[in-house]
Amino acid sequence: MRATRRLPAIAYLALAAAIAVLLPLLAVAFNLLLPARDAWAHLWSTTLPSILANTFVLMLGVGAGTLALGVACAWFVTMCRFAGSRALEIGLLLPMAMPAYIIGYAYTDFLQFAGPLQTALRDAFGWSRADYWFPDIQSLGGAVAMLVLVFYPYVYLLARAAFLEQSVCVLEASRMLGRGAWGAFWRVALPLARPAIAAGVALALMEALADFGTVQYFGVDTFTTAIYRTWFGMDNRVAAAQLATALLGFVLLLVWLERHSRGEARYHHTSRRYRPIAPLELRGFAAFAAGALCALPVLLGFAGPAAILVHMSATAGDPFFGRRFLEYAGNSFVLASAAAAATVAIAVGLAYAQRLTREGTVRAAVRLATMGYAIPGSVIAVGILIPLAVFDNALDAFMRATFGVSTGLILSGSIFALLYAYAVRFMAVAFGPVESGMGKITRSMDEAALSLGAGPARIVAGVHAPIMWGSVLTAATVVFVDVLKELPATLIVRPFGFDTLAVRVYQLASDERLAQASTGAVAIVAVGLLPVAILSWMVARARPGASRG
Repeated sequence: MRATRRLPAIAYLALAAAIAVLLPLLAVAFNLLLPARDAWAHLWSTTLPSILANTFVLMLGVGAGTLALGVACAWFVTMCRFAGSRALEIGLLLPMAMPAYIIGYAYTDFLQFAGPLQTALRDAFGWSRADYWFPDIQSLGGAVAMLVLVFYPYVYLLARAAFLEQSVCVLEASRMLGRGAWGAFWRVALPLARPAIAAGVALALMEALADFGTVQYFGVDTFTTAIYRTWFGMDNRVAAAQLATALLGFVLLLVWLERHSRGEARYHHTSRRYRPIAPLELRGFAAFAAGALCALPVLLGFAGPAAILVHMSATAGDPFFGRRFLEYAGNSFVLASAAAAATVAIAVGLAYAQRLTREGTVRAAVRLATMGYAIPGSVIAVGILIPLAVFDNALDAFMRATFGVSTGLILSGSIFALLYAYAVRFMAVAFGPVESGMGKITRSMDEAALSLGAGPARIVAGVHAPIMWGSVLTAATVVFVDVLKELPATLIVRPFGFDTLAVRVYQLASDERLAQASTGAVAIVAVGLLPVAILSWMVARARPGASRG
């Protein structure tokens, strides 16, 4: 009975969080009903056709690239053993620490006409500009390559987890029916892993659609660059919101297509027998080919760009690497810490609300509250600024009419607005580990605490927190690093004159000062290794047979 009396307060937290996530989406969608002056005619006659074409090619290229690279690497390191396979299990996660825009800056400096590679080629062969052809990294194809190198770990992680769960009994049954090793892979292993692989590809495509720094620097027109340019360049917030709605439609279409493509099909084991798969030992050329295939994305997606950035930083880094740099780093640290603390606190409340009740309203509210990760940062930024601007203008008008005092813009473009955007964007990132950690705590412990007179707050703080501390720390670390790397929402929402490391790197790179941008980029990548280290530990524990008795 005591738990029932306490339930409404906890349930209201979930409902409030769901409303907070829905508010920016509704604000963006509402602008579809408003006139956008002549912005759409201008966009259609100038950039909108290229935006649509570039977005389609970007999705096609990133989807195919991450699918092929992620699945192939996951299969080889899970099902085969060759020289270096154990190290590559961990190494294949390292590109997750490299933001897409930073890898783009590194390769641009290395591959451009005046860069080290082309300069060395001209010196070695005596070539001039007209004597050879070299691919242009700052192109749509270059943007696709950069995004594939950074986002394939989403597919790799989920595909590997799916392969680890498969039983050798299922594969042996296919072999007895006449399927060879490749036949078993295509007809059995891959279909069983399809939901996980599709989820990984969907995550990679959502991240690609949300990317701003890479495509903007490479001169590729997409929805994110058009939103930013329409908002700040054309000063047309209605048209920017309508573009954001179109981008949100793309994201929702991705989710629907994946679910619709499965139809009534189900992908699960039909046998209760489970026997871990014994990895196949590869020899000779097969071992070399598998090792080269799995090592290539690590070299191109992390080791190479990291070496380029460190070299640039050591030879010609940020000239303001002193007080100014520490100011940018301090702003980033404060924002990331505050966002991580607030987001994880709300995630704990949502997980506990879901734990206490099976009511559909609360569970639906929790699902809505954690859908923000599927929404690009630029869409969230636009959706947050619109209602906050309405509130600020209404308050200012009231204060002027009543007291003759102007309050100005209190919430719009404030730290509060920025933290709000981060919480909406990364709630799912925090909720996943927290929910998993809380799910391992038996309900009998809650009942014992309730019988001793403890309320929900004391139960969470005194019982759950000490047990699930590792999960909470993991969630806070991942949110911290994601906020540190986040660019589009920060660019749009941040207070005037308030710059972070990500903004500083973006501004220097936009001014073609790539060597100076390298100092901040190295700092961001170094901090980004923290969640990768956590994931690496989890992957090491998830080797075949580790989770089975």
